[in-house]
Amino acid sequence: MGTMIKGIVVGVFATLLVGIAGWLTVVYTGAYNVAASDRHFDAVRWTLDTTMQRSIARRADGVELPESFPAESVAEGAANYAESCAHCHGAPGREPAGWSRGMKPEPPHLTEAAANWTPEEIRWIVENGIKMSGMPAFGAEHGAEEIVSITAFVSQLPGLSPEDYAALVPDGGGAHSSGEQSGGAHGGGAETE
Repeated sequence: MGTMIKGIVVGVFATLLVGIAGWLTVVYTGAYNVAASDRHFDAVRWTLDTTMQRSIARRADGVELPESFPAESVAEGAANYAESCAHCHGAPGREPAGWSRGMKPEPPHLTEAAANWTPEEIRWIVENGIKMSGMPAFGAEHGAEEIVSITAFVSQLPGLSPEDYAALVPDGGGAHSSGEQSGGAHGGGAETE
């Protein structure tokens, strides 16, 4: 092996060792602040967001859904959403519970954010959850039909008016208006994921 090749191999090996040593130093010294009250560095946030988006897109590729969602499925999904999702994600004309702002990353307000996901991706997220985000996997608690109904409703959220939401969920569910707060979360209680 020539001197130049040996130098490249040693350089790559040394770079890997320094990288691993730096990573282990951060892990074992507690240097990275994991508090929910502290934002991620931009590079960490970008890495986590990009990984999440690509992972969901890849896994949702084989998800099967009906060609269209019947109105009764959307209505059932609205009731499930009001009970299990609106506390964190809000609803048309309704803000999430105040305590959800303490979650990092903050749960997206789905009246806007749902437009960024396909129905297949929404179903995958509802069924499987997202690690280290507070988003639980509802597949263990809800059957396939319920998950499809939640998917049907969430897919409609970006175009749903506050009046249409109120017609589907007369009591407003778990979302709150004008700063009103509640301790309810994922089936009751004040605990968050």
